[in-house]
Amino acid sequence: MDNQFWNEQYAAREYMWKSAPNQFVEQHLTELAPGTAIDLAAGEGRNAVWLAGRGWQVRAVDFSDVGLDKGRRLAADNNVEVDFICADALTWQPDDKVGLVLLSYLQLHQADRETAVRRGASWVGPGGTFFLIAHDKTNLANGHGGPQDLDLCYDLDETAALVENAGLKIQTAEVAKRTVQTDDGERTALDTLLIGTAS
Repeated sequence: MDNQFWNEQYAAREYMWKSAPNQFVEQHLTELAPGTAIDLAAGEGRNAVWLAGRGWQVRAVDFSDVGLDKGRRLAADNNVEVDFICADALTWQPDDKVGLVLLSYLQLHQADRETAVRRGASWVGPGGTFFLIAHDKTNLANGHGGPQDLDLCYDLDETAALVENAGLKIQTAEVAKRTVQTDDGERTALDTLLIGTAS
């Protein structure tokens, strides 16, 4: 997929998902003391805007200029400042380490996915946090929604190993259940949820 695909997706509706943060982001990051953060593949900026509202200095990186424009509007609507950066998540590089790196549903093929996870984990400074939430491979057979290509989904153990190899300590590693409202009632999606910290 390229940025043209995502530009068309983001342009097709008001918000592709919703303007509120992801439920796991809100659940697990609320208690963190604010500092500097990178939201990698930020999309329409909902998580970045939420973090900024809690006092974080956030850089939101995505290669879709349409998604980022919507993020800028969302930030303005919420009276917060976010540094929106139009760049590829696989090549962009920060000039310093940060207190939080967030990857939310960055679904890539395995080689690119591993590159993104390794790079993101390496940007976490001492005492900082790496947070990842994404569609898990078990979701295809046992869950709802998400990519239907197994290679685009995450394996919990493989992802945890990448983060540990980057020098972080795993705090949380689980396949999390997420309730999805559909026209046919509630369904359950299965997500890789991983949190690591730097010493």
